[in-house]
Amino acid sequence: EFTVTQDNGTAIIELNVERLNASNASGLKAELALLNKKSINNIVIDMSNTKYCDSSGLSALLLANRLCKDTNGMFVLCGLQDNVQKLISIAQLDKVLNLAADKDAAMAQIA
Repeated sequence: EFTVTQDNGTAIIELNVERLNASNASGLKAELALLNKKSINNIVIDMSNTKYCDSSGLSALLLANRLCKDTNGMFVLCGLQDNVQKLISIAQLDKVLNLAADKDAAMAQIA
């Protein structure tokens, strides 16, 4: 469901799911906790394959943001499709989360 790669100490998590929801958000949270335990505090989540996100998915994204912030790292969300972008704007999370168009732009924010 998720592909995790590392680039210069930054974890890049690609979501290989069309829907980030209650059925898979807990798996993402577990992955985030594992990265946090390994002291990886710069994380990019690429949502370019994801067309839908519910409150469970948002909760996982907020967890990523908090874990990175708490350890002086940075969290960037990239590749948002229109429906997910709208949801994040409606929830006013665009004021809280670092957003980027794609992986390259996200990595540039962290560099």
